[in-house]
Amino acid sequence: MAMSVEKHVLIVAGSDSSGGAGIARDVETVSAFGLRSCLAVTAVTVQTHHAVERVEQMPPDLIAAQMRAAFAANAIVAVKIGMLGTVDAINAVASVLASRPPLPVVLDPVLASSSGRALLAADAVACLKRKLMPLCSLVTPNLPELALLSGVSLTTNEGEIIHHARELAEAGGPALLVKGGHADGDRSADLLVRIGRQPLPFEAPRLDVQMRGTGCMLASAIAARLGLGDDLETAVARGKDHVFDKLSRARR
Repeated sequence: MAMSVEKHVLIVAGSDSSGGAGIARDVETVSAFGLRSCLAVTAVTVQTHHAVERVEQMPPDLIAAQMRAAFAANAIVAVKIGMLGTVDAINAVASVLASRPPLPVVLDPVLASSSGRALLAADAVACLKRKLMPLCSLVTPNLPELALLSGVSLTTNEGEIIHHARELAEAGGPALLVKGGHADGDRSADLLVRIGRQPLPFEAPRLDVQMRGTGCMLASAIAARLGLGDDLETAVARGKDHVFDKLSRARR
């Protein structure tokens, strides 16, 4: 079988029937950076822009088979992971990644929908931290997701955020980009936390606009930039610029 030589980002995520988040948002974002997408669908969801009405998880062996087929068919330069849902799905994704040569992997730990519905089983958080995070280049939790991953109460205190992010990194995780969209103030600051380095803030004005799928968008943009050869700091900066531009256009 011939392999496509065009650069692809493998998107491992759930669908969103509203088109506001999930795979639809990921493909749109990757395309904006001139790359192709290939897919491993982890779940099919029934959503509007206001609520998740139904979730159907894909069988773990089907998720793994999709990933293997994508790798066999395409020149994959990066992987973006979104909704996983279950321990078995996490194990399936981790098994495929562990069997491949290392490449940039960005994990957006989708733990709940914007409307508050849980999208990752409670017993899966420990598996995510133990099995999958060590295989990733970057994890992009928002503040509620950082709290759930760390097993602590939600905080907007910068010192506490850095402490919890460092603990996750030191436990075997990769770099973390902690998104500050749930904090207060007229500027939104995301913090890049890595072992042995000073936290690096990425700030932008906080815009008065609502848009679903910005977490998907940011993680996909960073994965695309890493796949194009950017270092991590540059990829994060360009990913942030892309999201800010989208939000700015939506406000007009």
